Amino acid sequence: MKPKFLIVYLKEIKEALRDRRTLTMLAMFVLMYPMLVGFLLQKQISETLKPKNEGISLTVIHGQQAPTLMGLLAQRNMNVKDSGPLDDAAISELLSRRETVAVLKLHEKYGEQYASMRPAQLELWYDSASDNNGKRQKVEDVLREYSNTVAGARLLAHGVSPVILQPVRVQRYDTATNASRSATMFKSLLAMFLLPAFIFCISTAIDATAGERERRSLEVLIAQPTGPGAIIGGKWLAAASLSVIGLALELGLAHVVLKTLALEELGMSWRVSELTMAGAILVCIPLCLMAASLQIVMAMNAKTFKEAQTTVSLVTLVPFLPLFVVPMLNLPPGLWQYAVPVMANQSLLTELAKGSEVGLLPVVLTAGVPLLLSLLCYGLAVWRLRSEKYVLSV
Repeated sequence: MKPKFLIVYLKEIKEALRDRRTLTMLAMFVLMYPMLVGFLLQKQISETLKPKNEGISLTVIHGQQAPTLMGLLAQRNMNVKDSGPLDDAAISELLSRRETVAVLKLHEKYGEQYASMRPAQLELWYDSASDNNGKRQKVEDVLREYSNTVAGARLLAHGVSPVILQPVRVQRYDTATNASRSATMFKSLLAMFLLPAFIFCISTAIDATAGERERRSLEVLIAQPTGPGAIIGGKWLAAASLSVIGLALELGLAHVVLKTLALEELGMSWRVSELTMAGAILVCIPLCLMAASLQIVMAMNAKTFKEAQTTVSLVTLVPFLPLFVVPMLNLPPGLWQYAVPVMANQSLLTELAKGSEVGLLPVVLTAGVPLLLSLLCYGLAVWRLRSEKYVLSV
């Protein structure tokens, strides 16, 4: 004879699999996050592989007065377009059409000022509200390089070494590895990968509690020869199973995507092995159990199905608040962060991405704290189901 909780579990799984909305959400989030991350990283890789400064269009006014500068801009692979005289309104209109990154306007007496070794006036017009600030910064870097080159040549002409302009020379040595740089960037992405653990089970958790009570099918289930513990246990494990399956598929797909990308072009790497990734997924199972039990408790305390949807959706965001609050408070990292659900899983995945060795205690805390919280929520749900007021929606 099957255990009673297993009968309830199979019932909830069958109902969840019949719900196209649940399956659609499961498939959407399994594919969406890894593919989105892969697309954004591949776009950065493509930009890195392009020739430097390619695609930077620069409009120049009176550029014939500075042939050396124009040659340097062209040498830096910038598309320089020499236009005729433009007034301020025409320049603003040209920038508003996003046809050029910036407009470089040379003063009418630029040649005379340059020849007399006086500061030659340049005007750089740009629109800071556009998305071309990075390209505009590259234009300014070329102008700064040109100015330093001219200054050095003039000092040499007067018998002065340009070295005196650099009384201190700083040499930088970056000891970070590709893996550590990757972990820093992946830290925020890993938190996003953990969000579906709470989303995959939300529909089942609400429908199995507030939905059944509103449809009056919960009374029929309670009338069967089974206890509240078996009923809640079956519903809890059914919701958690969808969360575990969805999260495992999502993290597995993300692992495949990150493995196939040429992250070395960005100075990054993803060296997490399949065995390590499988271990990380196993450690995330208690988080899925906690998510399902928490949502079941909150849905049981809602009076209607719609109220349960609102309440559970808001409570789902609570475990992610430490990811924003802790950096704002500048709290130093330590063992305590492995006792905070979601943050613990994020920290553990980050350390694995770095290639660092993780001790036994962080793994135990990462898995143990959510497991204890899930058992606590399970007990509260069982206690709530014993109340006649809950069953009768009083």
